[in-house]
Amino acid sequence: MSSMSSMSSMGGKAEGDISTIFASLSGATHDALPQRFADLKKMIVGDSVQAHRNLAKSWADLLAELETAVAELKRVGPSIIPEVSFEELVSTKGKDSWKQEVAKRGVVVVRDVVPDEQALAWKEQVREYAKENPQVKGQFQILHLFPGFPADNKQVFEIYWSKSQVEARSHPNLLATQKALMSKLFHADPGAQVSVATPVSYADRLRIRQPGDARFALGPHIDGGSLERWEDGPYRNCYSEILSGRWRDHDPWDIGRRLGVNSDLYSGPNQCSVFRAFQGWLSLSSTGPSEGTLRVFPLIKESSAYVLLRPFFKPKLAPTDPNFLAPDAWTIDVESTEFPNSYMAGAQELNNATHPHLRLDDGGVVSMKKVQPGDMVFWHCDSIHAVEATHRGQGDSSVFYIPSAPLTAKTAEYLKRQREVFLSGVPPPDFPGGAGENGFKHLGTPNDILTDEGRKALGLVPCSTTSGMSEGEKALVKEANSILGF
Repeated sequence: MSSMSSMSSMGGKAEGDISTIFASLSGATHDALPQRFADLKKMIVGDSVQAHRNLAKSWADLLAELETAVAELKRVGPSIIPEVSFEELVSTKGKDSWKQEVAKRGVVVVRDVVPDEQALAWKEQVREYAKENPQVKGQFQILHLFPGFPADNKQVFEIYWSKSQVEARSHPNLLATQKALMSKLFHADPGAQVSVATPVSYADRLRIRQPGDARFALGPHIDGGSLERWEDGPYRNCYSEILSGRWRDHDPWDIGRRLGVNSDLYSGPNQCSVFRAFQGWLSLSSTGPSEGTLRVFPLIKESSAYVLLRPFFKPKLAPTDPNFLAPDAWTIDVESTEFPNSYMAGAQELNNATHPHLRLDDGGVVSMKKVQPGDMVFWHCDSIHAVEATHRGQGDSSVFYIPSAPLTAKTAEYLKRQREVFLSGVPPPDFPGGAGENGFKHLGTPNDILTDEGRKALGLVPCSTTSGMSEGEKALVKEANSILGF
Protein backbone atom coordinates (compact mmCIF):
# COMPACT_ATOMS: atom_id res chain seq x y z
CA MET A 1 0.00 0.00 0.00
CA SER A 2 1.34 3.44 -0.90
CA SER A 3 1.90 6.11 1.71
CA MET A 4 -0.89 8.26 0.23
CA SER A 5 -3.25 5.28 0.19
CA SER A 6 -2.41 4.46 3.78
CA MET A 7 -3.05 8.01 4.92
CA SER A 8 -6.38 8.12 3.06
CA SER A 9 -7.44 4.91 4.71
CA MET A 10 -6.56 6.33 8.10
CA GLY A 11 -8.61 9.44 7.33
CA GLY A 12 -11.58 7.20 6.62
CA LYS A 13 -13.40 9.24 3.97
CA ALA A 14 -12.75 10.19 0.38
CA GLU A 15 -10.73 13.29 -0.38
CA GLY A 16 -12.63 16.50 -1.07
CA ASP A 17 -13.51 19.88 0.39
CA ILE A 18 -16.39 21.61 2.14
CA SER A 19 -18.51 21.66 -1.04
CA THR A 20 -18.94 17.87 -1.05
CA ILE A 21 -21.76 18.02 1.48
CA PHE A 22 -23.51 21.13 0.14
CA ALA A 23 -25.41 20.78 -3.12
CA SER A 24 -25.67 24.56 -3.30
CA LEU A 25 -21.86 24.77 -3.53
CA SER A 26 -21.12 21.66 -5.59
CA GLY A 27 -24.07 21.89 -7.99
CA ALA A 28 -24.99 18.27 -7.26
CA THR A 29 -28.52 17.06 -8.02
CA HIS A 30 -30.48 14.38 -6.17
CA ASP A 31 -33.05 11.79 -7.14
CA ALA A 32 -36.41 11.58 -5.40
CA LEU A 33 -36.31 9.74 -2.08
CA PRO A 34 -37.51 6.10 -2.03
CA GLN A 35 -40.99 5.03 -0.90
CA ARG A 36 -39.82 4.20 2.60
CA PHE A 37 -39.73 7.93 3.36
CA ALA A 38 -43.47 8.22 2.73
CA ASP A 39 -43.91 5.28 5.09
CA LEU A 40 -41.71 7.09 7.60
CA LYS A 41 -44.00 10.12 7.48
CA LYS A 42 -47.06 7.98 8.20
CA MET A 43 -45.29 6.23 11.04
CA ILE A 44 -44.28 9.53 12.67
CA VAL A 45 -47.61 11.33 12.37
CA GLY A 46 -50.04 8.44 12.46
CA ASP A 47 -53.19 8.14 10.40
CA SER A 48 -55.89 9.30 12.81
CA VAL A 49 -57.98 12.34 11.98
CA GLN A 50 -57.32 13.79 15.44
CA ALA A 51 -53.54 13.47 15.09
CA HIS A 52 -53.71 15.32 11.78
CA ARG A 53 -55.89 18.03 13.29
CA ASN A 54 -53.47 18.51 16.19
CA LEU A 55 -50.55 18.83 13.84
CA ALA A 56 -52.39 21.28 11.57
CA LYS A 57 -53.37 23.41 14.57
CA SER A 58 -49.77 23.46 15.78
CA TRP A 59 -48.56 24.37 12.27
CA ALA A 60 -50.97 27.31 12.10
CA ASP A 61 -49.87 28.52 15.53
CA LEU A 62 -46.21 28.28 14.48
CA LEU A 63 -46.75 30.20 11.26
CA ALA A 64 -48.47 33.02 13.14
CA GLU A 65 -45.57 33.17 15.60
CA LEU A 66 -43.03 33.21 12.78
CA GLU A 67 -44.77 36.05 10.99
CA THR A 68 -44.44 38.29 14.03
CA ALA A 69 -40.96 37.15 15.03
CA VAL A 70 -39.42 37.44 11.56
CA ALA A 71 -40.81 40.96 11.25
CA GLU A 72 -38.89 41.83 14.43
CA LEU A 73 -35.69 40.29 13.04
CA LYS A 74 -36.03 42.35 9.88
CA ARG A 75 -36.65 45.54 11.86
CA VAL A 76 -33.86 45.12 14.43
CA GLY A 77 -31.17 43.38 12.36
CA PRO A 78 -27.74 42.29 13.73
CA SER A 79 -28.15 44.08 17.06
CA ILE A 80 -30.71 41.44 18.04
CA ILE A 81 -27.86 38.94 18.53
CA PRO A 82 -26.96 38.78 22.25
CA GLU A 83 -23.43 39.17 23.52
CA VAL A 84 -21.50 38.64 26.75
CA SER A 85 -17.94 39.36 27.77
CA PHE A 86 -15.61 36.47 28.53
CA GLU A 87 -15.17 37.72 32.08
CA GLU A 88 -18.90 37.84 32.74
CA LEU A 89 -19.49 34.47 31.07
CA VAL A 90 -17.01 32.55 33.22
CA SER A 91 -17.81 34.42 36.44
CA THR A 92 -19.37 32.33 39.20
CA LYS A 93 -20.72 35.43 40.93
CA GLY A 94 -22.66 37.06 38.10
CA LYS A 95 -26.41 36.94 37.59
CA ASP A 96 -26.06 35.54 34.07
CA SER A 97 -28.49 38.14 32.75
CA TRP A 98 -27.45 37.18 29.21
CA LYS A 99 -28.80 33.62 29.48
CA GLN A 100 -32.48 34.19 28.73
CA GLU A 101 -31.85 35.96 25.46
CA VAL A 102 -29.23 33.45 24.32
CA ALA A 103 -31.62 30.60 25.15
CA LYS A 104 -34.22 32.25 22.93
CA ARG A 105 -31.91 33.19 20.07
CA GLY A 106 -29.60 30.16 20.06
CA VAL A 107 -26.59 32.33 19.21
CA VAL A 108 -24.15 34.48 21.18
CA VAL A 109 -21.04 36.64 20.70
CA VAL A 110 -18.46 36.19 23.45
CA ARG A 111 -16.20 39.22 23.60
CA ASP A 112 -12.45 39.20 24.32
CA VAL A 113 -11.88 35.48 24.76
CA VAL A 114 -8.23 36.02 23.82
CA PRO A 115 -6.33 39.28 23.26
CA ASP A 116 -6.48 40.79 19.76
CA GLU A 117 -2.73 40.44 19.29
CA GLN A 118 -2.85 36.71 20.08
CA ALA A 119 -5.59 36.07 17.51
CA LEU A 120 -3.74 38.07 14.88
CA ALA A 121 -0.50 36.24 15.64
CA TRP A 122 -2.22 32.90 15.12
CA LYS A 123 -3.46 34.06 11.71
CA GLU A 124 0.01 35.17 10.68
CA GLN A 125 1.45 31.84 11.84
CA VAL A 126 -1.00 30.01 9.55
CA ARG A 127 0.20 32.09 6.62
CA GLU A 128 3.79 31.20 7.48
CA TYR A 129 2.80 27.54 7.85
CA ALA A 130 1.74 27.58 4.21
CA LYS A 131 4.97 29.18 3.02
CA GLU A 132 7.25 26.82 4.90
CA ASN A 133 5.98 23.53 3.49
CA PRO A 134 7.48 21.90 0.40
CA GLN A 135 4.08 20.38 -0.45
CA VAL A 136 2.91 23.91 -1.22
CA LYS A 137 4.47 24.36 -4.64
CA GLY A 138 4.21 27.08 -7.21
CA GLN A 139 5.45 30.53 -8.07
CA PHE A 140 3.94 32.26 -5.06
CA GLN A 141 3.92 29.57 -2.37
CA ILE A 142 1.02 31.14 -0.49
CA LEU A 143 -2.07 29.92 1.30
CA HIS A 144 -4.33 29.61 -1.76
CA LEU A 145 -2.29 26.59 -2.92
CA PHE A 146 -3.55 24.47 -0.01
CA PRO A 147 -6.59 22.20 -0.54
CA GLY A 148 -9.81 24.13 -0.04
CA PHE A 149 -12.86 25.77 -1.63
CA PRO A 150 -13.31 27.20 -4.22
CA ALA A 151 -10.55 25.25 -5.97
CA ASP A 152 -9.35 28.20 -8.06
CA ASN A 153 -9.54 30.90 -5.36
CA LYS A 154 -9.65 29.28 -1.94
CA GLN A 155 -11.39 30.91 1.00
CA VAL A 156 -11.95 27.85 3.26
CA PHE A 157 -8.92 25.63 3.77
CA GLU A 158 -8.53 21.92 4.51
CA ILE A 159 -6.05 22.73 7.26
CA TYR A 160 -6.68 21.21 10.70
CA TRP A 161 -3.38 20.68 12.51
CA SER A 162 -1.33 23.85 12.21
CA LYS A 163 0.46 24.89 15.38
CA SER A 164 -1.85 27.92 15.63
CA GLN A 165 -5.01 25.81 15.57
CA VAL A 166 -3.66 23.33 18.11
CA GLU A 167 -2.70 26.18 20.43
CA ALA A 168 -6.04 27.95 19.99
CA ARG A 169 -8.13 24.86 20.73
CA SER A 170 -6.16 24.23 23.92
CA HIS A 171 -6.07 27.84 25.13
CA PRO A 172 -7.46 27.98 28.69
CA ASN A 173 -9.85 30.81 27.85
CA LEU A 174 -11.36 28.92 24.92
CA LEU A 175 -11.87 25.81 27.02
CA ALA A 176 -13.36 27.92 29.84
CA THR A 177 -15.73 29.55 27.34
CA GLN A 178 -16.91 26.19 26.02
CA LYS A 179 -17.39 24.82 29.52
CA ALA A 180 -19.32 27.86 30.74
CA LEU A 181 -21.66 28.02 27.75
CA MET A 182 -22.52 24.33 27.86
CA SER A 183 -22.87 24.22 31.65
CA LYS A 184 -25.04 27.31 31.91
CA LEU A 185 -27.38 26.62 28.97
CA PHE A 186 -27.75 22.86 28.54
CA HIS A 187 -29.17 20.48 31.12
CA ALA A 188 -29.61 16.73 31.63
CA ASP A 189 -30.88 14.30 34.24
CA PRO A 190 -28.30 13.45 36.93
CA GLY A 191 -27.96 9.92 35.59
CA ALA A 192 -27.26 11.01 32.03
CA GLN A 193 -23.76 10.02 30.91
CA VAL A 194 -22.69 13.38 29.54
CA SER A 195 -20.29 15.95 30.97
CA VAL A 196 -20.82 19.52 29.82
CA ALA A 197 -18.02 20.44 32.22
CA THR A 198 -15.57 18.43 30.11
CA PRO A 199 -15.21 20.02 26.67
CA VAL A 200 -13.79 17.82 23.91
CA SER A 201 -11.55 19.25 21.20
CA TYR A 202 -13.22 18.66 17.83
CA ALA A 203 -10.74 19.67 15.12
CA ASP A 204 -12.16 21.73 12.26
CA ARG A 205 -11.03 23.93 9.36
CA LEU A 206 -10.18 27.60 9.01
CA ARG A 207 -11.41 30.42 6.78
CA ILE A 208 -9.45 33.34 5.36
CA ARG A 209 -11.95 34.99 3.03
CA GLN A 210 -10.66 37.77 0.82
CA PRO A 211 -12.51 40.99 -0.12
CA GLY A 212 -14.60 40.60 -3.24
CA ASP A 213 -15.14 36.86 -2.90
CA ALA A 214 -18.59 35.73 -4.06
CA ARG A 215 -17.88 32.00 -4.49
CA PHE A 216 -18.03 30.89 -0.85
CA ALA A 217 -21.71 31.77 -0.84
CA LEU A 218 -22.80 29.07 1.58
CA GLY A 219 -26.57 29.35 1.87
CA PRO A 220 -28.83 28.69 4.86
CA HIS A 221 -28.31 25.24 6.36
CA ILE A 222 -28.23 23.27 9.61
CA ASP A 223 -25.30 21.10 10.70
CA GLY A 224 -25.57 17.66 12.25
CA GLY A 225 -27.28 15.59 9.58
CA SER A 226 -30.30 15.98 7.36
CA LEU A 227 -32.77 13.11 6.95
CA GLU A 228 -31.34 11.69 10.15
CA ARG A 229 -33.51 14.09 12.18
CA TRP A 230 -36.59 12.12 11.15
CA GLU A 231 -35.13 8.73 10.24
CA ASP A 232 -33.00 7.99 13.31
CA GLY A 233 -35.23 7.10 16.27
CA PRO A 234 -33.20 8.74 19.07
CA TYR A 235 -32.65 11.83 16.92
CA ARG A 236 -36.38 12.04 16.17
CA ASN A 237 -37.08 11.75 19.89
CA CYS A 238 -35.24 15.04 20.45
CA TYR A 239 -38.18 16.70 18.67
CA SER A 240 -41.06 14.53 19.93
CA GLU A 241 -43.10 17.51 21.17
CA ILE A 242 -42.81 19.22 17.80
CA LEU A 243 -43.83 16.10 15.89
CA SER A 244 -46.81 15.48 18.15
CA GLY A 245 -48.29 18.94 17.69
CA ARG A 246 -46.84 20.67 20.78
CA TRP A 247 -43.99 22.74 19.36
CA ARG A 248 -44.09 25.29 22.20
CA ASP A 249 -43.11 22.50 24.64
CA HIS A 250 -39.92 21.70 22.74
CA ASP A 251 -36.75 22.17 24.81
CA PRO A 252 -33.72 22.71 22.57
CA TRP A 253 -31.42 22.71 25.60
CA ASP A 254 -32.13 19.17 26.86
CA ILE A 255 -28.78 17.55 26.17
CA GLY A 256 -29.68 14.14 27.60
CA ARG A 257 -31.86 13.30 24.61
CA ARG A 258 -28.94 13.75 22.25
CA LEU A 259 -26.80 10.95 23.61
CA GLY A 260 -28.00 8.06 21.43
CA VAL A 261 -28.33 10.04 18.24
CA ASN A 262 -26.85 8.93 14.91
CA SER A 263 -26.45 12.10 12.85
CA ASP A 264 -24.50 10.39 10.05
CA LEU A 265 -26.50 7.39 8.81
CA TYR A 266 -24.98 7.58 5.34
CA SER A 267 -21.31 8.31 6.16
CA GLY A 268 -21.39 11.59 4.30
CA PRO A 269 -18.15 13.49 3.70
CA ASN A 270 -17.97 16.46 6.07
CA GLN A 271 -20.89 15.05 8.05
CA CYS A 272 -20.45 15.41 11.80
CA SER A 273 -20.83 12.04 13.54
CA VAL A 274 -20.72 13.29 17.13
CA PHE A 275 -22.79 15.77 19.10
CA ARG A 276 -21.54 19.35 19.02
CA ALA A 277 -23.60 21.41 21.44
CA PHE A 278 -22.52 24.57 19.66
CA GLN A 279 -20.91 25.22 16.33
CA GLY A 280 -18.54 28.14 16.65
CA TRP A 281 -15.54 30.11 15.56
CA LEU A 282 -12.78 32.33 16.87
CA SER A 283 -12.47 35.61 14.99
CA LEU A 284 -9.06 36.43 13.53
CA SER A 285 -10.12 39.73 11.96
CA SER A 286 -12.25 42.83 12.41
CA THR A 287 -15.36 41.87 10.50
CA GLY A 288 -18.94 43.14 10.41
CA PRO A 289 -22.10 42.93 8.30
CA SER A 290 -21.49 42.86 4.52
CA GLU A 291 -17.86 41.79 5.07
CA GLY A 292 -18.25 38.10 4.27
CA THR A 293 -19.40 37.07 7.73
CA LEU A 294 -21.81 34.58 9.30
CA ARG A 295 -25.58 34.93 9.02
CA VAL A 296 -28.03 33.32 11.47
CA PHE A 297 -31.75 32.78 12.02
CA PRO A 298 -31.85 33.76 15.71
CA LEU A 299 -35.01 31.94 16.85
CA ILE A 300 -33.94 28.46 17.91
CA LYS A 301 -37.26 26.93 18.99
CA GLU A 302 -39.33 28.40 16.16
CA SER A 303 -36.85 27.48 13.42
CA SER A 304 -36.45 23.93 14.73
CA ALA A 305 -40.21 23.48 14.81
CA TYR A 306 -40.63 24.76 11.28
CA VAL A 307 -37.88 22.59 9.80
CA LEU A 308 -39.19 19.46 11.52
CA LEU A 309 -42.83 20.06 10.54
CA ARG A 310 -42.23 21.27 6.99
CA PRO A 311 -42.14 17.77 5.34
CA PHE A 312 -45.65 17.04 6.64
CA PHE A 313 -47.30 19.96 4.84
CA LYS A 314 -47.67 20.93 1.21
CA PRO A 315 -49.11 24.07 -0.40
CA LYS A 316 -52.50 24.17 -2.08
CA LEU A 317 -51.69 27.36 -3.97
CA ALA A 318 -49.00 28.48 -6.38
CA PRO A 319 -46.08 30.45 -4.86
CA THR A 320 -47.23 33.51 -6.81
CA ASP A 321 -50.62 33.53 -5.10
CA PRO A 322 -50.85 36.37 -2.51
CA ASN A 323 -52.26 33.89 0.03
CA PHE A 324 -49.54 31.30 -0.52
CA LEU A 325 -48.12 31.60 3.02
CA ALA A 326 -51.47 31.57 4.84
CA PRO A 327 -51.90 28.59 7.20
CA ASP A 328 -55.10 27.44 5.50
CA ALA A 329 -53.28 27.39 2.15
CA TRP A 330 -51.29 24.36 3.37
CA THR A 331 -52.49 20.81 3.95
CA ILE A 332 -51.17 17.65 5.57
CA ASP A 333 -48.87 15.53 3.39
CA VAL A 334 -48.06 12.00 4.52
CA GLU A 335 -48.31 10.43 1.06
CA SER A 336 -45.28 11.86 -0.75
CA THR A 337 -41.62 11.04 -0.13
CA GLU A 338 -40.82 14.75 -0.07
CA PHE A 339 -38.54 16.04 2.68
CA PRO A 340 -37.72 19.51 1.32
CA ASN A 341 -34.02 19.92 0.56
CA SER A 342 -33.15 16.86 2.67
CA TYR A 343 -30.95 14.19 1.09
CA MET A 344 -28.94 11.13 2.06
CA ALA A 345 -25.35 11.97 3.05
CA GLY A 346 -26.03 15.69 2.55
CA ALA A 347 -26.47 18.76 4.68
CA GLN A 348 -29.89 20.13 5.61
CA GLU A 349 -30.04 23.13 3.32
CA LEU A 350 -32.91 25.61 3.16
CA ASN A 351 -34.06 28.26 0.70
CA ASN A 352 -37.08 30.44 -0.02
CA ALA A 353 -38.66 27.83 -2.28
CA THR A 354 -38.40 24.92 0.15
CA HIS A 355 -38.93 26.80 3.44
CA PRO A 356 -40.83 29.96 2.47
CA HIS A 357 -42.26 30.99 5.85
CA LEU A 358 -38.79 31.63 7.23
CA ARG A 359 -38.35 34.51 4.75
CA LEU A 360 -34.67 33.71 4.50
CA ASP A 361 -34.06 36.47 1.94
CA ASP A 362 -36.44 38.93 3.54
CA GLY A 363 -35.22 39.54 7.07
CA GLY A 364 -35.28 36.04 8.56
CA VAL A 365 -31.52 35.57 8.41
CA VAL A 366 -29.44 38.39 9.89
CA SER A 367 -25.73 39.08 9.59
CA MET A 368 -23.46 38.72 12.58
CA LYS A 369 -22.75 41.96 14.43
CA LYS A 370 -19.23 43.33 14.19
CA VAL A 371 -16.56 41.21 15.84
CA GLN A 372 -12.91 41.85 16.59
CA PRO A 373 -9.91 39.50 16.68
CA GLY A 374 -10.20 37.36 19.80
CA ASP A 375 -14.00 37.42 19.96
CA MET A 376 -15.89 34.14 19.56
CA VAL A 377 -19.31 33.35 18.10
CA PHE A 378 -21.31 30.24 19.03
CA TRP A 379 -24.63 28.99 17.66
CA HIS A 380 -26.84 26.09 18.79
CA CYS A 381 -26.41 22.81 16.95
CA ASP A 382 -29.92 23.17 15.43
CA SER A 383 -29.48 26.80 14.36
CA ILE A 384 -30.01 27.82 10.76
CA HIS A 385 -26.95 29.68 9.55
CA ALA A 386 -25.27 30.81 6.35
CA VAL A 387 -22.40 32.90 5.02
CA GLU A 388 -22.88 36.25 3.33
CA ALA A 389 -22.91 35.76 -0.44
CA THR A 390 -20.33 38.47 -1.15
CA HIS A 391 -17.48 39.91 0.90
CA ARG A 392 -17.82 43.66 0.33
CA GLY A 393 -15.31 44.72 2.97
CA GLN A 394 -11.73 45.92 2.70
CA GLY A 395 -9.88 43.31 4.79
CA ASP A 396 -9.91 39.53 5.15
CA SER A 397 -12.75 37.82 7.01
CA SER A 398 -10.93 35.11 8.94
CA VAL A 399 -11.84 32.53 11.56
CA PHE A 400 -10.74 29.28 13.15
CA TYR A 401 -13.78 27.01 13.32
CA ILE A 402 -13.86 25.76 16.93
CA PRO A 403 -17.13 24.12 18.01
CA SER A 404 -18.10 23.12 21.54
CA ALA A 405 -18.65 19.41 22.22
CA PRO A 406 -19.27 17.77 25.61
CA LEU A 407 -17.73 14.50 26.72
CA THR A 408 -19.90 11.45 25.99
CA ALA A 409 -19.01 7.84 25.27
CA LYS A 410 -19.47 8.53 21.57
CA THR A 411 -17.25 11.60 21.59
CA ALA A 412 -14.63 9.57 23.46
CA GLU A 413 -14.72 7.00 20.65
CA TYR A 414 -14.30 9.80 18.12
CA LEU A 415 -11.55 11.38 20.20
CA LYS A 416 -9.63 8.10 20.12
CA ARG A 417 -9.68 8.08 16.30
CA GLN A 418 -8.98 11.81 16.07
CA ARG A 419 -5.99 11.44 18.40
CA GLU A 420 -4.45 8.91 16.00
CA VAL A 421 -4.76 11.16 12.95
CA PHE A 422 -3.56 14.23 14.88
CA LEU A 423 -0.26 12.52 15.56
CA SER A 424 0.20 11.88 11.82
CA GLY A 425 -1.33 15.08 10.40
CA VAL A 426 -4.17 13.29 8.60
CA PRO A 427 -7.58 15.03 8.36
CA PRO A 428 -9.96 14.32 11.27
CA PRO A 429 -12.32 11.32 10.87
CA ASP A 430 -15.44 13.36 9.99
CA PHE A 431 -13.72 15.29 7.21
CA PRO A 432 -12.57 14.53 3.65
CA GLY A 433 -9.61 12.14 3.83
CA GLY A 434 -6.27 11.89 2.11
CA ALA A 435 -2.72 12.51 3.32
CA GLY A 436 -3.67 15.97 4.56
CA GLU A 437 -0.80 17.66 6.38
CA ASN A 438 1.20 14.47 6.90
CA GLY A 439 4.88 15.32 6.61
CA PHE A 440 4.40 19.10 6.74
CA LYS A 441 7.02 21.23 8.44
CA HIS A 442 5.93 22.79 11.72
CA LEU A 443 2.86 20.59 11.95
CA GLY A 444 1.18 21.02 15.31
CA THR A 445 2.24 18.48 17.93
CA PRO A 446 1.28 17.62 21.52
CA ASN A 447 4.06 19.98 22.61
CA ASP A 448 1.99 22.87 21.22
CA ILE A 449 -0.93 22.14 23.55
CA LEU A 450 -0.93 24.93 26.09
CA THR A 451 -2.49 23.31 29.16
CA ASP A 452 -3.23 20.00 30.84
CA GLU A 453 -6.93 20.73 30.24
CA GLY A 454 -6.07 21.05 26.56
CA ARG A 455 -4.40 17.64 26.62
CA LYS A 456 -7.51 16.17 28.25
CA ALA A 457 -9.67 17.74 25.56
CA LEU A 458 -7.62 15.99 22.87
CA GLY A 459 -7.62 12.65 24.69
CA LEU A 460 -3.88 12.67 25.37
CA VAL A 461 -4.22 12.32 29.15
CA PRO A 462 -7.04 10.85 31.25
CA CYS A 463 -10.19 12.80 32.05
CA SER A 464 -10.75 13.49 35.72
CA THR A 465 -13.72 13.64 38.05
CA THR A 466 -14.56 16.56 40.32
CA SER A 467 -16.59 16.80 43.49
CA GLY A 468 -19.45 18.60 41.73
CA MET A 469 -20.03 15.90 39.11
CA SER A 470 -23.23 13.85 39.01
CA GLU A 471 -23.15 10.07 39.25
CA GLY A 472 -23.77 9.87 35.51
CA GLU A 473 -20.78 12.12 34.82
CA LYS A 474 -18.51 10.09 37.09
CA ALA A 475 -19.53 6.86 35.39
CA LEU A 476 -18.94 8.47 32.01
CA VAL A 477 -15.44 9.66 32.89
CA LYS A 478 -14.51 6.12 33.90
CA GLU A 479 -15.91 4.72 30.63
CA ALA A 480 -14.27 7.44 28.52
CA ASN A 481 -10.87 6.79 30.06
CA SER A 482 -11.28 3.10 29.31
CA ILE A 483 -12.18 3.87 25.69
CA LEU A 484 -9.13 6.11 25.41
CA GLY A 485 -6.87 3.40 26.78
CA PHE A 486 -6.18 4.84 30.25
